[in-house]
Amino acid sequence: MHDFKQAAAAEAFKLIRPGTTIGLGAGSSIAYLIGIIKENAGLAATLKIVTSSFSTRQLLLRQGLAAGEIGWVSRIDQYFDGCDQFDWRLSALKSGGGIHTNEKILAAMADEFILVGDAAKRVDRLDGTYPLVAEVIPEALAYVSDRLMKFFKPLRSALRMSNKKDGAVITEHGNFLIDSWFGPFPEPALLNDRLVSIPGILEHSLFFNMAHKAVIAGPDGVETCGKP
Repeated sequence: MHDFKQAAAAEAFKLIRPGTTIGLGAGSSIAYLIGIIKENAGLAATLKIVTSSFSTRQLLLRQGLAAGEIGWVSRIDQYFDGCDQFDWRLSALKSGGGIHTNEKILAAMADEFILVGDAAKRVDRLDGTYPLVAEVIPEALAYVSDRLMKFFKPLRSALRMSNKKDGAVITEHGNFLIDSWFGPFPEPALLNDRLVSIPGILEHSLFFNMAHKAVIAGPDGVETCGKP
């Protein structure tokens, strides 16, 4: 699996142009991409890099690559990130890290948002394997929990708890995360529209119709998927 991710990262690297500003997400595919950028010092020296991830920022620093702040830029040329799943429309679900708000900011400001990873991430339609995650301001926790249950009737919806300390996970913005599992997964367009209408949700982990292409690798080789 990691060889597939490495192959996808190598292919994605070919899309990076000298003198551009790029955004990087998190995960092993992005870690491979950073390693390849580091090996190409001439190109690396011309790039401006921003990231949505604390762990990616630390990796960049260890590799001697500077990372700017998201708030310093209003647009970037390309944003590279992994995902849990993506469908035929390149709508992606990103649930694990709980940093989807910052990831969406970079994805939205990018001229080109590129998913990178192994081919197993591609599915005909999003399913209930991974939860939808909503970042919720503290004052709206009970209200948003109630709306999620009434609007979508998930199989299960729960406040994400920390396994490192007593209590709930708190995001870098000081908010809570609510994980909701579905079976089957709601139609993405309807889900996205309804979530946007609920006051108190800062952002959610469905990246509906945002990605421009996906670079994936699997047993059949490396493939670049564009929008249908």
